[in-house]
Amino acid sequence: MRLPAISILMPVRNEARYVRAALASLYAQTCGDWELVVVDDGSSDATPEILAEASHSDSRIRVLTNPGKGLVEALNLGLTNCRGKLVARMDGDDVSHPCRLDRQQRFLTENPDVGLVACSFRHFPRQHLKVGMLAYEEWQNRLLTHEQVMADLFVESPFVHPGVMARKSVLESAGGYRDPGWAEDYDLWLRLAADGCRFARLAEVLFFWRDRPERSTRTMAEYTAEAFRRCKAHHLKNGYLDGHKAVTLIGAGIEGRAWRKALAEQGIAVSRWVDLDPRKVGKVLHGAPVVAEHSVTPGSGPMLVTIGTRGARGEIRKWAAGRGLAEGVDFVCVT
Repeated sequence: MRLPAISILMPVRNEARYVRAALASLYAQTCGDWELVVVDDGSSDATPEILAEASHSDSRIRVLTNPGKGLVEALNLGLTNCRGKLVARMDGDDVSHPCRLDRQQRFLTENPDVGLVACSFRHFPRQHLKVGMLAYEEWQNRLLTHEQVMADLFVESPFVHPGVMARKSVLESAGGYRDPGWAEDYDLWLRLAADGCRFARLAEVLFFWRDRPERSTRTMAEYTAEAFRRCKAHHLKNGYLDGHKAVTLIGAGIEGRAWRKALAEQGIAVSRWVDLDPRKVGKVLHGAPVVAEHSVTPGSGPMLVTIGTRGARGEIRKWAAGRGLAEGVDFVCVT
């Protein structure tokens, strides 16, 4: 039996309202050499009937059941059953551009050193989108190269999970998906990065991410800001902060204090705070001094930028460059 070039991995639960549109976007793909591996995680609506009908009319569609065992188990079950060397993610409520699979497959074929390729995305519907989600869309779509992704890797999740395509071997080498109490996709990206995986993004908008109140990023505890901090702190401890018991935090505001707590859970203390507000300089915060910006010098130990003000990251990078600080060596942006 000839194996498909691309396996589309789609976990679903109660997606009867939208899954037909998702399927229609796959039928419309200019690349037809794919299989769809759908894992139904205990749907109680008409989703099973819709999927059964689809699989009967199109032999490329295979439906697996994983009754109520959760997203991570559904993803791993589906990944195990993917037969293609390339795995494209897709959710049951989203829509792919007709050229999405073709463009991503072509990119990975032409760039064998890249393990995962995303694409630019667009939220829909847009009438109720808030400033934060629009800013996230704009930020993520700017990260086109591996270097750009790595520079902002600890700022936020750099990829919309259902919009990526990756080599199955890369996903398996990283151990597939885990459920450590935070976002399973962001955890995977950080593990892939630690393994040396190279990333890329196609500039063209090829994926449409449905925004709705019940979306998992809005409802699950694993996707809260606190959970993301714990995820980042865990991976920083095993990477950038490996072997360090203390760190400097640039930013002594609310976000910086939340980071102190997340780092403390990993056994990492704050040795000093750096703040641009002269009113804070000279004070002691949680047992560590608040120092002025001119106190920072290259090679003085690891530093995390924890200033949560929108737009501050760019200014901090300019300030750091002016002081000769190397990103990824002297400091890492985490907000």
